[in-house]
Amino acid sequence: MTLKRFGALAKIAVSVGLLFFLLSRLNHTELIAQVAHAQPLWLLLALALYWVAILLGVFKWRLLVQVQKLGASYGDLAAYTFAGLFLGNVLPSNIGGDVVRAYALARAGNETEAAVTSVVVDRLMGLVAFFCAALVNMGLLVLLVTGGTQLEAIEIATVVAATIFAIGCALLFSRRVTRRLAFVFAIPLLARFKPRAQRLYHALQTFRSNYMILAANVVVSAGVIVVATFVWYAVALALGLDIPLIYFFLFNPLIAFVLMLPISFNGLGPKEATAVFFFGLVGVPSESAFALSLIFHAIVVLASLPGGVLWWRARARVAPMLPRADEAKIE
Repeated sequence: MTLKRFGALAKIAVSVGLLFFLLSRLNHTELIAQVAHAQPLWLLLALALYWVAILLGVFKWRLLVQVQKLGASYGDLAAYTFAGLFLGNVLPSNIGGDVVRAYALARAGNETEAAVTSVVVDRLMGLVAFFCAALVNMGLLVLLVTGGTQLEAIEIATVVAATIFAIGCALLFSRRVTRRLAFVFAIPLLARFKPRAQRLYHALQTFRSNYMILAANVVVSAGVIVVATFVWYAVALALGLDIPLIYFFLFNPLIAFVLMLPISFNGLGPKEATAVFFFGLVGVPSESAFALSLIFHAIVVLASLPGGVLWWRARARVAPMLPRADEAKIE
């Protein structure tokens, strides 16, 4: 068994194990009744809102693509994004969607380094917005809710992760650090990668003088977080749950923070466990929190299905613009 296949099976095992553990502690009758009586109109609204979040994500990516003058239209980027979301939801990898986006954009414009950089910077700016929201929300949660040592541990982990991320971003954009690390390409084994590394460096430096574009990307990323929060809220209304909206704004980034650990199949299992934990802090029954998280995941999968059609159609072309599933996968 290859290392990649073992990693994929391990992620599936974590998801199945956590789901089985949670289900063993829940009232199955109550859980099934809640899901069965979910209001379709609220679920349709949740699906529509998630599509809005996706399209906002396409818009913020296009801001960066325009800086690099890659020439891809909004429609092209939307197609790549939906295909990436589809493959990301069926592959045991949390970054498969980004790989597909970069691959498709590179194939369309024959500028691999610029395409990869646009996706990397887009993800980084999204994480800036995410960490800002997580840090603020964690502070508010500590003040408003008593969660014991577990909550304190999550607070510490959030601060540590945000600090490491900030340092990493600073090093990535630092010219001084890049110059000091250039010596590694004197090693014969790495010398052949120097031209590509230089192209990646120059593509990345394009954004150093475009602070307004980066700031705009962060602002739109914050908008994506807000819309995603309302998706959670719409699902809660579909289930008839009376949970104040403020808690969704508090918990959404924190649940997403836990899912940054690539230990499961697209977040299944850890997402349900963290939803049960956080919503349990404000008195939401475990069955309701589990149903809320599971239906939210179903909304995410349903929203990505148009990408499956786009990916399949692209595969049939003579020069496919999107990769096969095995090409898109990164472990």
